[in-house]
Amino acid sequence: MADEHSGARGAAAGPARRASDRGHYGRLSRERVLASALALVDREGLAALSMRRLGAELGVEAMALYRYAASKDALLDGLVEALYLELQERLPDGEPDWRAGLHRIARATYDVCLAHPRVVPLLSTRMLAVPLARRPLAVLREHERVLGLLREAGLDAARATTVFRAFQAWILGYVSVELRQMVDNPDESDPAFRLGLHRMPAQELPRLREAASALAERGGPEGLSTGLDALLDRFTTAP
Repeated sequence: MADEHSGARGAAAGPARRASDRGHYGRLSRERVLASALALVDREGLAALSMRRLGAELGVEAMALYRYAASKDALLDGLVEALYLELQERLPDGEPDWRAGLHRIARATYDVCLAHPRVVPLLSTRMLAVPLARRPLAVLREHERVLGLLREAGLDAARATTVFRAFQAWILGYVSVELRQMVDNPDESDPAFRLGLHRMPAQELPRLREAASALAERGGPEGLSTGLDALLDRFTTAP
């Protein structure tokens, strides 16, 4: 009799568990979980992201999310994966030549990062924490694509690795500079007070004060492209 009751409870629990995987808008999937996490961070920043908060966004208990991200770190890696998947969607299949291909990757990375600025810090912090082989497949595919283009340029494996590092450093460094906070008081109409130049000692920091207005302007994709050409010329023509 006890077995019958326990069997009945188990049968009832099965649909209940399955129902817990249904959110406000239907059954969950990894894609929906990551898309909701990305939207949440885009709106409110990384500090707002938690399993409980994401579960509330999706209309499920937080425990239901552990099927799709086993921990908070796994969820952060999923956000990196989401950015690289979006990067892949922006890139066409096939390239006219290796240099054009690298420029397309750089520009698409720039566009994705500016579309999701609050997620960009993870492109550095998670790469510091996660070994190469454990990174999301979308990240590894982008690495493979860049290395393939560099080998297509005629570089041997050692030199391609050197240029790969420089390429990655230039893009992420450029984007980080583009996204740095420069405005001290957005409500100020006067440029000097808007940037907070009155807080910077004039005698000690004259050149920085002079350059502050220009530094507050983004270099845009043109600056990214110019720097990339200089980098590629240096590494692909030097002996």
